[in-house]
Amino acid sequence: MSLGIRIPRRDKQSGLGADRRPRAGQRPERATNPSEARQAVSRSNSLAVRGSRSASPVIELRNVRKTYQLGGVVVPALRGVTLTLQRGEYVAIMGPSGSGKSTLMHILGCLDAPSSGSYRLNGIDVSGVSEDDLSDLRNRYIGFVFQAFNLIPRTRAITNVERPLSYAGLPRPERQQRSLAALKSVGLGDRADHLPSELSGGQQQRVAIARALVTNPALILADEPTGNLDTHSTNEVLAMFDELNRQGRTIVLITHEPEVAQHAKRVIRVRDGQIVSDEQNGRARQARVPA
Repeated sequence: MSLGIRIPRRDKQSGLGADRRPRAGQRPERATNPSEARQAVSRSNSLAVRGSRSASPVIELRNVRKTYQLGGVVVPALRGVTLTLQRGEYVAIMGPSGSGKSTLMHILGCLDAPSSGSYRLNGIDVSGVSEDDLSDLRNRYIGFVFQAFNLIPRTRAITNVERPLSYAGLPRPERQQRSLAALKSVGLGDRADHLPSELSGGQQQRVAIARALVTNPALILADEPTGNLDTHSTNEVLAMFDELNRQGRTIVLITHEPEVAQHAKRVIRVRDGQIVSDEQNGRARQARVPA
């Protein structure tokens, strides 16, 4: 199934505030503290992910720990996780409830910060940076796809896809052009004016994927993206991830389903806050969608 997904590059003149969405797939200079992180983000030039030749891994964790204080009890969620993901990898992270995989996902997505250890996202050390800096980095480099779609009700599909570009201050004609291109790339160009309630579950998730792609991020982070879908819609969504990875996209898939994880080329299993296995999947499956 060839989806022909191609997202045009973002206008280099678009600005970003602390809570705005990023320009397309930018590669920052290295930074070692919060102020440098912000400066590096603001100075970086627009660069499509597929064409990047940077030697920096997309994700690099070193001895990351995360603890929570519950009353007088300290609860360890992650216990010294070390992990490197190179550009173009397709990785599934698996683990039972309470294993720490959700905490790991939150840290990878800059939705939470480690208690200790270091985390570099696209070459920038994000450990210990301020919430505003995390927001900048998250919006600039990560496209999120969630189980519940997270679309705005009573809002057209194209407007849902436009939102990250609106945060970035792009003019409306360019937002619409890029958003329509993203919708066409996932096979929904003819559904641009439909409301979420007028779309199937699989179509809603494809709108969410288009929204994640429209900023051309360095990383696609998908949290149980097929959890609410039937078998046919699951195959459609997995076929899109397969195609995106073939085009060079870096994808991290959080799932508890072995059948879904088999599409990834690398499978990481987490238990009790630690990585217990990290294996290459030499027989990665490709989704097949019936005509």
